[in-house]
Amino acid sequence: MDKKLMKSADEAAQRIIEWGESQKLETCFDRATRLKPCPIGSTGACCQVCHIGPCRLVGKNAEEEITGVCGAPLATVAARHWLRMAAAGTAAHSDHARDMALTLYAVGCGETKDFEITDVKKLYRVANILGIPFGDGRKVEDVAKDVALKFIEDFGRQNGELNYIKRAPKKTQERWRKWKVVPRGIDREIAETMHRTSVGVDHDPDNLMLHAIRVSLADGWGGCMISTDITDILFGTPRPIRAEASFGILKADEVNIVVHGHEPTLAEKVVEVSTEPEILEYAKSKGAKGVNLVGMCCTANEILMRHGIPTAGGYTNQELGIMTGLVDAMMTDVQCIMPAIVEISKHFHTKIITTSYKAKMKGAVHIEYDEHHAKDVARQIIKTAIDNFPNRIAKGSKESIKFPAIVGFSHEYIEYMQGGRWRASFRPLNDAIMAGRIRGVVGIAGCDNPRVTAQGAHRYLVNEFIRNDVLVVSTGCGSAACATAGWMTPEMALEYAGEGLRQVCEAIGIPPILHLGACVDNSRILTILSAMAAEGGLSDEIGGMPGVGIAPEWMSEKAIAIGTYFAGSGVPVIFGGDSPAGASEEVSKKIMIDLWLERFKGAFHFEHDPEKMFDLAITYIDNARAALKLKKYEPGRFGTERVLLDMAARRELEKGAKPHAGL
Repeated sequence: MDKKLMKSADEAAQRIIEWGESQKLETCFDRATRLKPCPIGSTGACCQVCHIGPCRLVGKNAEEEITGVCGAPLATVAARHWLRMAAAGTAAHSDHARDMALTLYAVGCGETKDFEITDVKKLYRVANILGIPFGDGRKVEDVAKDVALKFIEDFGRQNGELNYIKRAPKKTQERWRKWKVVPRGIDREIAETMHRTSVGVDHDPDNLMLHAIRVSLADGWGGCMISTDITDILFGTPRPIRAEASFGILKADEVNIVVHGHEPTLAEKVVEVSTEPEILEYAKSKGAKGVNLVGMCCTANEILMRHGIPTAGGYTNQELGIMTGLVDAMMTDVQCIMPAIVEISKHFHTKIITTSYKAKMKGAVHIEYDEHHAKDVARQIIKTAIDNFPNRIAKGSKESIKFPAIVGFSHEYIEYMQGGRWRASFRPLNDAIMAGRIRGVVGIAGCDNPRVTAQGAHRYLVNEFIRNDVLVVSTGCGSAACATAGWMTPEMALEYAGEGLRQVCEAIGIPPILHLGACVDNSRILTILSAMAAEGGLSDEIGGMPGVGIAPEWMSEKAIAIGTYFAGSGVPVIFGGDSPAGASEEVSKKIMIDLWLERFKGAFHFEHDPEKMFDLAITYIDNARAALKLKKYEPGRFGTERVLLDMAARRELEKGAKPHAGL
C-alpha cells in the first residue's frame, strides 16, 4: 500500500485496516475521511445554549464586531464552549470515582463479599493524608469505611475545599486561593458550570475560564486522584510487571475476551474467575484450550498494571481487534467506546456485551454489573464468550505481531526504586535533573485519533524526547501507543535514549518511558510533581518545574479537563490539532497562554506539527532550567545533538511512516 495512505503508525493496525478495506469494511478511519469536522463548532464559534440560536459567530473581524442575537461576543461563546467541555470531562472521571468510593464503602460495611482491601499500607497512607485514625487495634474495614465517607463528602460539599487540595505544594495552593479557583465540591463545580454557561448568566471570558480551572482542578485533585487511590487500595498499588501488547496477544485456540472501557471493578473479577477450574473445564467442553483475557483502552491499563493482562491498544484499535476474527466477546463498561463496534461485529461472530446501566448500545447483549454479585456477573460474561467460541468463523485478518512491555510504575514504586524501602525519595530524580543528566520530564497522554495518522505523533515525540534526555511518563492511550510499538522495555534506553537519560535508566533499572496507568492516573503525575517540589532543589511549587504535558492526538472532553487541571496546577500543556476555543484569540492566547502563565505558571497551547510541539516543549523545559539556575543542559556531555528533519523526512512523518532511525 502507498505510504501516503497510511492511517495508523501502528504496523499491525495498518495491516488490519488494509485487510478491512479489501473486504469493504468501514472503520473510524474511513468515517474520519468522509465526515469533515465542522469548522465553526470545532473552534468554539457556535453558540447553542438557547433557542434564539444556534448562532454562528463567523466572518471578517468576528472577534471584534460579530455577536450572537443576545449580544454575546465570540470570546464569551468560545469560553463557554471550553468550560462545558471541561465540566463534562470532570463529570466522566468523577462519576467513575464516585462508583469507586461507593464500592470501598460497601467493602468497609461488609455489604459485598466479592471485594476486599488488597493494599492495607496504601489505605493507611491515604487515611493519614485525610486525618483518619488507623492502627492501634482499629479494624481495617472501619478505616476503609471512614476513608470512603471522607471521599464521598468531596462530591457533595457546598463550601470549603476538597480534601486532597492539601497534597499540592503550599505555594501552588496559594496561587489557587488568590485567584479563587480552589474547588469546593466536585458536583457543585459541575452544576455551577451548567448554570454559568446557560443563557444570560456569565459573559466575562476571563471569569468563565477561571471557573474552567476550578472545575478541572476538581477532576485532577478530586475525581482522578480519588479513583486512583481507591483502585490501589482495593486491587493493589502497581509495581513493575512484564506484559505484552498489540494484536498478536489474541490466541486462535482459546476463548478471547476483550475488556474495554475505563472501570476496573468488574474487569478485576473477570481476571479472577477466568482461571477457576470450572470455567476452564467449560471452555474445554466447547473445544477451546483455555480462556485468554486481553484489554483495550483504559480498562486494559488497569488490569495490565496490576496483573500483566496484555493490551491490544487504544481508542482507534477497538474495531480492528474485532476484525482479527478472533474475539469471541468484547465486554464494555463506560467511556471511549465506539458504538460502531456493534456494527462491525455483525460481520464476524463477536458478541458485544455492555455491563453498565449508564452505557448501553442498541444491538449489544446487556449483562448488568452489580458490585454485590460481581463474581457471578463475571462468570456469566465469560460463559457467554465460551458459548460463542464454536461460532468462530475463518474470516478475519488474524494479525500476529506482539511486543514485550514493562509496566506498573506507580508514585509509590517510583519513590521506592530511587532509594529502597528505608530511603525511598525523589532525591535521585531531582539530582539527575539538576545535574543535567535528565533534561526534564514530559507526560505523554491522550487518545489516538483517526483524523491524523493514528499514534504517529505519539511515537515521533516520544522518540525525540528520550533521544534528548527527557524522561517520558505516559498514561492511557499514549501508553498504548508506546507499548504496541515495543518501546516499553529497559533495553530501549540502551538503544535510543540520550547518554544522560541512559545512565539514569541503567542505574535504576527502568525504561525511559514509564507507564503510569489509565487516564485517571494522570493524578499520579500531580503527586509525583508535588513530591519533587517537597524534596527540594527544584521549584518549590509545581509551576516552574522543567516539565510539560502533551496530548498530541486528543479527542475527548476528559482530555480538556486533564489539560486544564495541569495548566492550572502550573504545567505548560500542548495539545495537537485545533483549539475548541481557537476562534477567539482573546481566549486561546491572551487568557489560556498569557494570563494563565502569569497567574499559575501553566499555559495551554494547540499545535498541529509534532516537530513544533517538540520545539515548544524543549523551550519550556530549557527556560525552566534557566529560571531555576540549574546546570545548563549540554547535549555534547550527556545527550545527543538533535537531528533536524529535512522536508523528505517530514513528508514521511505526515504519511505515518518512520521518519528516521529509532522510529
